[in-house]
Amino acid sequence: MFNFAALVANENMKIYRRVRVWIMLGLLVVLSAAISIIASITSSSPLTMWGMIPIILMILMPLANIFCIIIAADSVAGEFTQGTIKLLLIRPWSRSKVLLSKYVSVLLFVLFSLVVVYISTFLINLLVFGYESGVLAQQTFQTMDKEMSAWSYVNQFFLMEFISSTVTVTLAFMISAAFRSSGLAIGLSLFIVLMGSSLSQLLGLVNKPWVDYVIFLHLDLARYIGGANPDRGLMFAGTESPMTLGFSLAVLAGYYIIFMALSWFVFTKRDVAA
Repeated sequence: MFNFAALVANENMKIYRRVRVWIMLGLLVVLSAAISIIASITSSSPLTMWGMIPIILMILMPLANIFCIIIAADSVAGEFTQGTIKLLLIRPWSRSKVLLSKYVSVLLFVLFSLVVVYISTFLINLLVFGYESGVLAQQTFQTMDKEMSAWSYVNQFFLMEFISSTVTVTLAFMISAAFRSSGLAIGLSLFIVLMGSSLSQLLGLVNKPWVDYVIFLHLDLARYIGGANPDRGLMFAGTESPMTLGFSLAVLAGYYIIFMALSWFVFTKRDVAA
């Protein structure tokens, strides 16, 4: 157990000792501050904390997800690119433990990134616009629940985003385990994830049962918070029945198991002598 903790600590050190990682995290904070300050200066009408938070999250969350994908796609492939994979594997740890330690460190980075967005968004908007109490989620977010508070919505939003981000970074992690070039792994991961949103819109027009199981249709779990929203909800192909949170989670769980299994199989079986 302690040996594995040391492995995870070592992988975390590899991530956070890079200047680019802190630049990416700092960019999230700077953007949050810049958006709030510029809006408060240029807006002709009075703005509120809860009115700005949805706008900032709409900008920061995709950006944070991209940063996490870059870290995940570089985690394994970067060892091959830098030529350090042999030094890592000659240590008295199995390949499975090495791979798992890398994956855990990636998930910890995802969690840390979301915490940075969460704290910076609230603190900066609190300082710029002041605190508002008793605000309902229906006033600022697209939700059907008339009693849910804005605080409750945001907390559930970040939980849903963590689940979605976990699936996307696992996809990037699988690609990283499959390729020896970090540049190729990062580029391919970003292409698949970024094109997925456009692809999901096109697939929404296809009336075929298999479309219901396309991963990209289920990554926006926030649409389920506070009840089904007719403007953001999805229908099962060929029916008038709306998709449910349970169904989307089940689909994502299936893909998650496949991504993890492929990552483990490729990494533990591949030849690193070359």
